[in-house]
Amino acid sequence: MNHSSLLREALARGEGIVRLAPAWVPRAFLVPGGRLRLDPRDLYALGAHRGGIDERWFSSTTHADNGPGTPEDEGLSYIDYDGRRVQLREAVELLGGEFLGADVMRREGGWNVLCKFFDNLGPIPHHIHQNAEFAARVGRKPKPEAYYFPTQYNQLRNDFAYTFMGLEPGTTKDDIRRCLDRWNEGDNGILYHSRAYKLQPGSGWQINPGVLHAPGSLVTYEPQVNSDVFAMFQSLVDGRFVPWDLLVKDVPPEHHHDYDYILGMLDWEANVDPEFCNHNRFFPKPVRDEAAMLEDGYIEKWITYAAPQYYSAKELTVHPGRTVVIRDAVAYGLILAQGHGSIGVHAVETPTLIRFGQMTQDELFVSAGAATRGVKITNTSATDDLVILKHFGPHNPDVPPMVLDPLEAMVPEPAAVLG
Repeated sequence: MNHSSLLREALARGEGIVRLAPAWVPRAFLVPGGRLRLDPRDLYALGAHRGGIDERWFSSTTHADNGPGTPEDEGLSYIDYDGRRVQLREAVELLGGEFLGADVMRREGGWNVLCKFFDNLGPIPHHIHQNAEFAARVGRKPKPEAYYFPTQYNQLRNDFAYTFMGLEPGTTKDDIRRCLDRWNEGDNGILYHSRAYKLQPGSGWQINPGVLHAPGSLVTYEPQVNSDVFAMFQSLVDGRFVPWDLLVKDVPPEHHHDYDYILGMLDWEANVDPEFCNHNRFFPKPVRDEAAMLEDGYIEKWITYAAPQYYSAKELTVHPGRTVVIRDAVAYGLILAQGHGSIGVHAVETPTLIRFGQMTQDELFVSAGAATRGVKITNTSATDDLVILKHFGPHNPDVPPMVLDPLEAMVPEPAAVLG
């Protein structure tokens, strides 16, 4: 059976929904946090030289840019149908109209979003993702991204549940230029020019291209544009040296030591914004009246909605013993965070422990047709919520207007800031 026929059969038997196999990704310059339910024996399943596995990618048509030695399919999601596998990327190339809808294929040309969990013992180096102009110079796409911290994965906060973001107002480009000068002296001191914010499970952030950020040690659900472009600006993190190569990974060779070019990649106004927190931190927003949803047996909230031109995401909680039908305007990927039951004709369950290479029943892709018809979801537990995270591509018409003051959506604990 050719792949087109196999995919059509999978869509037909799955009533427009297909299963996805876990896609694990290592990062050589980070230490995994051990909370992604991957068996501890397999954290270095790809070899210590490749680094520990600290990411799981969802609904991915994006190859992980991990340098020499990276397998050709690292980071790519596979549709699994009765043990036979086809890459989701190939499925979109062959049957994009049936998976995403003809209108999306005409407008986007594919599934232009990537979502992941990342999980680290400590913080990531202070870094940026290039904007459209700078990314295009190396043949790549820009990478805005959003963060949400699911409570189900964050019982432990690991070593540093704070994220440095942006730069202290009043910081100058000469300050950061001096940090670049000190690269080989150990700590180049860039964090002295930034602020760290305490991360709060159940909340999230929007990080635009050109904005410095050093994600902390909470497990993070991250919808983003499907690109792996970045530039590290911190030379030492948790005692580990960050090579200059990771600063200029996505910089044209002739500019590898051009400070003006490197500093030009920063969105200066956004980095030194004195209202950075208020402009970039967001809280869940119910999709409709909460009392009405509770009556129907579920709660659904927008958890990423600040940049709907790129992506959006929801958290759906179906209460014990309840069945609901949920409609969405566009195709989406999903990952279970808690519980078990059924989604359409597929049995689903949240795994406790996953061996590397093992198939699971916690990740699905919902085609445009199934999403608009409505997906029947049943929580078969008598006691446990069924919690689902759903990620959407660009221009989901259901996304509500952005809440300009996130405190109106939820009254949080006071933000802790380390200067």
